[in-house]
Amino acid sequence: MDRRRQAPFPPHRLPRCPWRGMDDLYVAYHDREWGVPVHDRRAFAGFDPEQVARFDQARIKALLADPGIIRNRAKIEAAVTNVRAFLRLAEAFGSFDAYIWRFVDGRPRINAWRRLEDVPASTPESEAMSRDLRRRGFRFVGPTMCYTFMQAVGMVNDHLISCFRYRELGGAAAAPVAAGGADGAADSPAHGGA
Repeated sequence: MDRRRQAPFPPHRLPRCPWRGMDDLYVAYHDREWGVPVHDRRAFAGFDPEQVARFDQARIKALLADPGIIRNRAKIEAAVTNVRAFLRLAEAFGSFDAYIWRFVDGRPRINAWRRLEDVPASTPESEAMSRDLRRRGFRFVGPTMCYTFMQAVGMVNDHLISCFRYRELGGAAAAPVAAGGADGAADSPAHGGA
């Protein structure tokens, strides 16, 4: 076995972001998915936005009786409303991906956080995304929710600089934005551009 290709730490000892805890599912999510740039991924197996967009009050009532989901009428109705808005955006911009990645000018923001408490709950980009999504009919899309989405789909690299995933996802290989902030080009939606 070529020792040069081995990780400097055994997999269970790799330096990771502390939020993932010790649960195997969270560790796997942290190591394989969180912060990886995603374009046009289907979020759920069998998710069909056109079908969900046709849900009526009878279908929503049936969902409220389903013990396998969060049974909150406002959230279920918002999910249907958001799918309809999602389809309108996809049509207007060619894809939801083309719309959403505009908030970071089409490429991930590389931050340089040293401590978990340095990572913000929202940014100017997530605030702009939230405003624009609400303007376009989305619900339950506040700036913190938008920033969490941006982290999950790799629009930002918020792995701590001590985490092994930071470098794998472009940290230090690309010039980090000043002290972990976002540079935001003037023509991005976050800064009043198109």
